[in-house]
Amino acid sequence: MGWRMEIYKNEKRQHFLEKHSIKHLFSFPIEDYIEVHEYKRDEWIIQEGTRPDYLFYVIEGKAKIYVTHQNGKVSLINFINPNEYIGEMELLNDIYYTKGIQSSTKTICLAIPFNRCRAQLLEDVVFLRELTRLLSLKSTIMAAKYTQSLAFPLENRLAEFILQTADGHVYKEKHVMVCDFLGVSYRHLLHVLGQFCEKGYLQKEGRSYLIQQPDALRKLADMLRNE
Repeated sequence: MGWRMEIYKNEKRQHFLEKHSIKHLFSFPIEDYIEVHEYKRDEWIIQEGTRPDYLFYVIEGKAKIYVTHQNGKVSLINFINPNEYIGEMELLNDIYYTKGIQSSTKTICLAIPFNRCRAQLLEDVVFLRELTRLLSLKSTIMAAKYTQSLAFPLENRLAEFILQTADGHVYKEKHVMVCDFLGVSYRHLLHVLGQFCEKGYLQKEGRSYLIQQPDALRKLADMLRNE
């Protein structure tokens, strides 16, 4: 797949900098340095194993984090949503094995170039305090995900997964990847997807599913959050 990332210029750049201002998160004039990048669906924001040139702050869209194991197997390990950073671990660690990050939908990021801002970022108490809060929150959510896999049936976890990975009303993740991420058998996954279709939540179309009743899926997913 070719390189399709677009960098917004002039008025378009200014529009997004004003609409999604993050200057309050920094103690130096960050907006002098920010680029605005748009990634198409399924485009790689960071290729696995390469060091990024930017600290990204997602303002629209969502992305998935993948890792390739030594045996060649690729696993989905987490998601990135708006108001989250990409590349913060590479900023903080000189030696860090970068995961692959791929957009799930059209994704727009504010991109802060490391070569111009690294020293200022690492000395910025305002930025580091907020980053620490976000990293703490992220680790709490990851821990909750593992306990949920033991405590909740697949219906709830799959509903959340579908809403998280869908592009608009289309869900089309590979079953094998989903089984691995949710820790379930292929047969069990197909059984629950079949139930969702019978209930009218989803409609199968080729290799994809159309989300017909997002509110019904949201109701199931919300049970994970309302513990």
